[in-house]
Amino acid sequence: MYFLAITRRRVERFTQAEFDARLGEEVDCARALYAAGTFRAIHSRGDVPGAVIAVEAEDLGAARAAVATLPLAIHEMMDVELIPM
Repeated sequence: MYFLAITRRRVERFTQAEFDARLGEEVDCARALYAAGTFRAIHSRGDVPGAVIAVEAEDLGAARAAVATLPLAIHEMMDVELIPM
């Protein structure tokens, strides 16, 4: 099943320096999920800081669990909306 994960950084709660400290790990984790076939595409948003990610997973719970492994999600630095496709 495919899902669309729409993320938005919580810029109202965290500084750019706090994001910068985590972005390297975020990229590494996203690349690993892409290499595993869980993330099919990743695009930066043009309207607000964040990303739109095509996720392949067995169900909504598995998609949510995959996105939850991202460092910004772990540290509650972003909002995530998951939409089944």
